[in-house]
Amino acid sequence: MNHKVLTLGEIMLRLSPPNFKRFAQTSSFDAIYGGGEANVAVSLANFGIPVDYVTILPQNDLGDACIQYLRQFGVNTDKILRGGDRIGIYFLEIGASARSSKVIYDRENSAIATANVNIFDWDDIFKDVQWFHWTGITPAISHNLAEICLNAVKEAKVRGITISCDLNYRSKLWKYGKSPLDIMPELVSYCDIAVGNEEDAAKALNILAPDTNVTSGKLDPEKYRFVVQEMIKKFPNLKNVAITLRGSISASHNTWAGLLYNGKEMFISPHYEITHIVDRVGAGDSFLAGLIYGFLNFEEDYQQILDFAVAASCLKHTIFGDFNLVTVDEVRKIMKGDVSGRVSR
Repeated sequence: MNHKVLTLGEIMLRLSPPNFKRFAQTSSFDAIYGGGEANVAVSLANFGIPVDYVTILPQNDLGDACIQYLRQFGVNTDKILRGGDRIGIYFLEIGASARSSKVIYDRENSAIATANVNIFDWDDIFKDVQWFHWTGITPAISHNLAEICLNAVKEAKVRGITISCDLNYRSKLWKYGKSPLDIMPELVSYCDIAVGNEEDAAKALNILAPDTNVTSGKLDPEKYRFVVQEMIKKFPNLKNVAITLRGSISASHNTWAGLLYNGKEMFISPHYEITHIVDRVGAGDSFLAGLIYGFLNFEEDYQQILDFAVAASCLKHTIFGDFNLVTVDEVRKIMKGDVSGRVSR
């Protein structure tokens, strides 16, 4: 029987200038929807995992359109609440070569950011759920959401639900008087699985990878052994910790790999060279979704779990938008070493 996964967080309207244009050049925007936890939900739905997504959307045409957008990818939206005044927006200028991508947020006072902490019926939300996923983006948005996240992980824990988190530090958030170090450690203490990168671990948990340089284009996985060991030592509930390893050669050319630590052994994935990035937004979310799929399907084959997650997130770089619209078969093809891109016919 398939396990049901539930994710909780904010989904936003994403507006991007087409064809790698800059904000100052464009006269139009490509409009889609995306957000960390929604991205995970869509990936899992594409992999055939039953998934519920919980958020709050305004009772207007944009809220309706967002729900319809999620439904077309197989995500269950029945638990989405309606209320508030607006949907959050983010503007994305997609970079190329030496020019970095740029994000501008317009999400203050969004429907979920202003949500009352008592609006969620956790008995209903967690009904028939075996896995709960959240990200560090959500408690960064508002004090209310930090409380909601804490309630969620506590309620999931007492129900015996597996809890995963993506640390997801965002420097442009955390504007309500609290720092990640005030909020994130308590939330992570309830989790079974944590995922992030070296910056996430440093900013959210004050655990620093020694001697790393992410701008060099070369990353040594062994340098992160200290980080994953410290995380499990600091948070006894954690059973597994994973880190994504991105080497940024340019905005269009990255290296990509990952590691997974189960408290005893560290597993390292194959290394991918991504020489033409279409859209890197959501890559970490697709990695997380791949891990969840792996843990639900590959038992304790940690190497296969990690390899699936990294291959899935490698493919995400080739797809426009926040969502990783790939199938299990496509991921397995990459895992077998077929990265030729030959036409399938």
